Amino acid sequence: MSFYHCYHFCSGNAGLELNMIGKNEIIEKAYECGFGDIGFTSAELFDSQKDLLQERQKYYEPLFKLGLDLIAGTDPKSILPEAKSIIVLMEVYFKEAFPKSMENYFGRCYLDDDRVTKDGLSKRIKSFRSFLRDNGINSKVPFNLPHRLAAARAGMGTFGKNCLFYSNKVVRKGSWVLPIAVVVDQEFTPDEPTLEIGCPDWCKNSCIIACPTGALQGSRKIDPARCISFLTYYGEGITPVKLREPMGLWIYGCDHCQNVCPRNAPWLKKELPVNRKVAGMADNFRLDKLLDMDKSYFNSKIWPHMFYMSDNDIWRWKMNVARAMGNSRDEEYLQDLLTEFYNNDDDRVLGMITWAMGRIGGPKAKKALEDILPQSNGIVRKEILYALNMS
Repeated sequence: MSFYHCYHFCSGNAGLELNMIGKNEIIEKAYECGFGDIGFTSAELFDSQKDLLQERQKYYEPLFKLGLDLIAGTDPKSILPEAKSIIVLMEVYFKEAFPKSMENYFGRCYLDDDRVTKDGLSKRIKSFRSFLRDNGINSKVPFNLPHRLAAARAGMGTFGKNCLFYSNKVVRKGSWVLPIAVVVDQEFTPDEPTLEIGCPDWCKNSCIIACPTGALQGSRKIDPARCISFLTYYGEGITPVKLREPMGLWIYGCDHCQNVCPRNAPWLKKELPVNRKVAGMADNFRLDKLLDMDKSYFNSKIWPHMFYMSDNDIWRWKMNVARAMGNSRDEEYLQDLLTEFYNNDDDRVLGMITWAMGRIGGPKAKKALEDILPQSNGIVRKEILYALNMS
């Protein structure tokens, strides 16, 4: 989702009066820092985005409650009062392949996310901004500016009907990119905008039709509260029954609309080297370990990489894992689910565990549910009875 892939770094003052540099030097530095593309646009208001957000504010209310003021981000001068231009850097987050044990459950954009560890992209952004600062340009990288729209204004690609941004140059013109908006206090000639939707007519709305939860509600229209990504890390309470099967195996994030997109097919077919960093931590993200984890394990192994939930929300992680186990229909998970049932006291987790056992089904699941029914009450008992009807 666009409103979650953002970077925010504090800026320093330029200090001494220095000679300003031109676009060519900045472009060269961006490529030197490892970015796949770069574009320039003005620091004008994003009026159309502000109107859209105000018109559909009810859909984005959960984000405002979380402190993500998207409307304020439509005015670059609220971010940097001296703003004159926006430099957009294009990062490819899917340069290397990820283990299937990770890709099947977690959105790719989160698998090598260093916003906490600061050992990859953060260093390259810092290097780029240091270059700007050393040449007399003050900058900020805001968390709430509409970075995909900024990239389109900078002529770097087009939109997809799934609300994602598709590059004109990298990942074979796919959507596996993260535009990073850098607001600066020097004026540059803006590039020619490419604000249109670039989806071919023959795709027949593949992403909209394929969205399991119906979050995509038309071309470039999304209900965040139905988006699987949003639900996995911000959903309140136990996941409604009607959404559990559609959410499938996703535990944190979702790539479904990108996986089915014809525009992404060329890159998905490419043979890529394996991301060794992610492969090295894959064992930490095994479903049985996630279901059983305590706060110490979470804070040391999981949170530094996928941090939208704190250790106060481990219940949501475990609920998502239990749902994924259930949707896998794999009987090998029955014992893990039953063990966690006896070790957990959160009704939201317990309820999802019993639903998962019912979803897996079979004699073993049925017996386990019948054994725990007499000692259960409230929502958990209700979920057990529902699960027994499934099994």
